[in-house]
Amino acid sequence: MKARQNVVITAMAMLVAAGCSATHHAQDVRAADDTDRVTVGTVQKEITLGMSAADVAAVLGSPNIVTTEEERQETWIYDKISSDVTYSRSSGTVVGLIFGGSGGGVGAGSTDAGSTSSSQRTLTVIIKFDTNSKVRDFSYHTSRF
Repeated sequence: MKARQNVVITAMAMLVAAGCSATHHAQDVRAADDTDRVTVGTVQKEITLGMSAADVAAVLGSPNIVTTEEERQETWIYDKISSDVTYSRSSGTVVGLIFGGSGGGVGAGSTDAGSTSSSQRTLTVIIKFDTNSKVRDFSYHTSRF
């Protein structure tokens, strides 16, 4: 009897999990990855002229690229590309009435429907430092397609 209850509980849990939409799942995945600190909002709110390189690193983390100009002035580049792919699938049963030559009956068929959505986002942040390792200029570019 106990084994049968476990099977029923497992089956019910699988049915509940199957009812989750792809959009909901994608939101959960994005929410779980909150370690990403490089956003347009963060740059606009936190990065200021005269800020030290150490403070920039504390806010944005390590840059992807570091270059040095002629006068030993560093430029930090944060380059981020993300792709989102969402797939949802739903299935249902179509019930129709089938009429034959001498009698009739009820027929049922299964249908599957689904959709896929994908998008990509890019963010490039460029921070230029002076000879004292203070922010002298910064810019950013973002796109979504």
